[in-house]
Amino acid sequence: MSLNEADTRAKLIDPAIHAKGWTEDLIRREETAGAIEIISGKPRRRARGRVDYVLRVRVNANSQPVAVALIEAKAEGLPPGHGLEQGKLYASCKRLNVPFVFASNGHLYVEFDSFSGKTGDPKPLAEFPRPDELQRRYERGKGFSLEDEAAKPLLVPYLGGEAARRYYQDAAIRAILEKLAVCEKEGTPPRALLSLATGAGKTFIAVNLLKKIAEAGQLRRALFVCDRDELRAQGLGAFQNAFGANAATVSAGHPQKNARLLIATYQTLDIADEEGTANFLVANYPENYFSHIVIDECHRSAWGKWSQVMTRNPKAVQVGLTATPRRLEIAAKTKESIADAQITADNIRHFGAPVYEYDLGQGIEDGYLAACEIEQFDLFHDNKKVNERLSGVTREDLLGKRLTASLTGRPPDPGLVSSRYEAHELDDKLLMPDRVKAMCRTLFEHLLQNGGPEQKTIIFCARDRHAGDVAAAMNNLYADWCRAQGRERLDPYAFQCTASVSGSDYLAELRGASRSHFVATTVDLLTTGVDVPVVRNIVFFRYLRSPIAFYQMLGRGTRLHPPTNKLLFHVYDFTDATRLFNKEFITKFRVQKSGSGGAEPPEPPEPPIQVEGFDVRVTDAGHYILTQVDGQTRPVTVEDYRALLAAKLVEEAATLDEFRDHWISPGERRELLGHLPDGGRSALLIQKLDHKEC
Repeated sequence: MSLNEADTRAKLIDPAIHAKGWTEDLIRREETAGAIEIISGKPRRRARGRVDYVLRVRVNANSQPVAVALIEAKAEGLPPGHGLEQGKLYASCKRLNVPFVFASNGHLYVEFDSFSGKTGDPKPLAEFPRPDELQRRYERGKGFSLEDEAAKPLLVPYLGGEAARRYYQDAAIRAILEKLAVCEKEGTPPRALLSLATGAGKTFIAVNLLKKIAEAGQLRRALFVCDRDELRAQGLGAFQNAFGANAATVSAGHPQKNARLLIATYQTLDIADEEGTANFLVANYPENYFSHIVIDECHRSAWGKWSQVMTRNPKAVQVGLTATPRRLEIAAKTKESIADAQITADNIRHFGAPVYEYDLGQGIEDGYLAACEIEQFDLFHDNKKVNERLSGVTREDLLGKRLTASLTGRPPDPGLVSSRYEAHELDDKLLMPDRVKAMCRTLFEHLLQNGGPEQKTIIFCARDRHAGDVAAAMNNLYADWCRAQGRERLDPYAFQCTASVSGSDYLAELRGASRSHFVATTVDLLTTGVDVPVVRNIVFFRYLRSPIAFYQMLGRGTRLHPPTNKLLFHVYDFTDATRLFNKEFITKFRVQKSGSGGAEPPEPPEPPIQVEGFDVRVTDAGHYILTQVDGQTRPVTVEDYRALLAAKLVEEAATLDEFRDHWISPGERRELLGHLPDGGRSALLIQKLDHKEC
């Protein structure tokens, strides 16, 4: 009987590559956290994640090994190139970030070289390349030597060793340092962009990146710019662990010029929006003051003025971090707009394409981010509209309904009633209490079915008034439920969390309170920069047209929370927001109108009209699983997911007998499951969504 994958690796591949000089310190088995399984409706983490077999080279005994290759081992009875395509996917700049991929069955190996784009013929393992050979090929392909001054940060060991870092964090840091080394050799602007899903640890990457650069003797002064005071405080702790007193936060009146590493917010630097003057930045930090700048949440660029941080420090290494990289469309091409757009709003143009990407689907598959299940709903109103999805409301629809001015309660001026209200204007320009109650009732019923109502939940609403109405409706439903169950109410249950009511004051309760503040209704306040790992439900009552806003809102639920065993979050989509998965992040650049007083202030919004009397019904529109398909993260139906599982099973075990042979051996069964979509939770998810017992 031929050897299985694990035995092939241990008994055939390891001895062969050891003989070629690949000692154990140059072989790293990168293991993920373990995918999250759904069993009997409850999530749990698998004991062991995927293990990748990474080869690294070392310049000297004290230097950090640099990953250069991946070996995809397969069972002895398979062709040597069987795992090559899989290995190429794992080795890419969206996974391990190594240029060489090897696939082997323990006797022969096949190589893919990403520099040349060529795949070699099968060769005996006795001809496997030595470490010094792969190092020379790596250096030739990258365009620099690991012994160059520019490459020194790559060789700096991790602070405290490699135990704390995850494989993709190492890959991201290497990708930036490789890009900067190339820029140094070529004399091009030293810029790099990282795209990582919310919750993937961008601060860890920033800290270790700057620490490596500092230890290599290349950091003079650094600036880390983040979005909120809370993130600044979090960042301070992380940076002080690495830099001690040399890391300090910037605040009004305290520019902290004696510190080597400054942590500042957009607001403190006075560059948070178009009204910002950048006075604090200009007054305290002269041009080329910083040698290194890291901009967190750099997708803000379309709205803010942080480009002045860049333009005032043109010689600095500039790194952008984002979960939503942005491309720009310029609507009005003037000399001023194009010049401004080059930095202000176009990350791709300024930084270049992301040197490394790690998206939500990959994080879920690896077990570093919470698994995601999506429930969509259709909204209908009135019997005559029974077969028409509610996408907007016309004046005809309003006939026979009770219309009132929202602020006075009196009948509105007919001239203020629009001929049509589009979907994105509902609950914004046209308030619909019947619709709010129907949506809240449906949501509350689903919360009861999936763990109970006392779960941390964020509902994204159209405007402040809508958020207040939704909070009131959810509180009423909760009060009725507690009365019917004979339970004590845990008040406040639902609360409005918007800027107009100082919603940020409630963030601590949303995050920490276990007996109150369960449901936050918001508009924009919780979109970015707020870390609330306990949130289990993200709800869209608001129509969205921006993929960036969608991903930022979705990101509030992606973090794991081990203390409460949170491994899964639900998305309840009432407005088809999830259609924005995989849409390009595009912002239309608009030229600001100017006059003697500068930019014209926006006109105050018209008070909305309220309409009552609709018969609103909500129906299930589908249950989806968020997974990766052809390298992209997207929601798929149970049927499509089942087809993906079947195709992968056939690829791994072509016949029923072969499948049985794999299944009866615990080791082979674990390997087989590990190669399925989402790390083996595929079948369990299908069972759950088919409402079958696991």
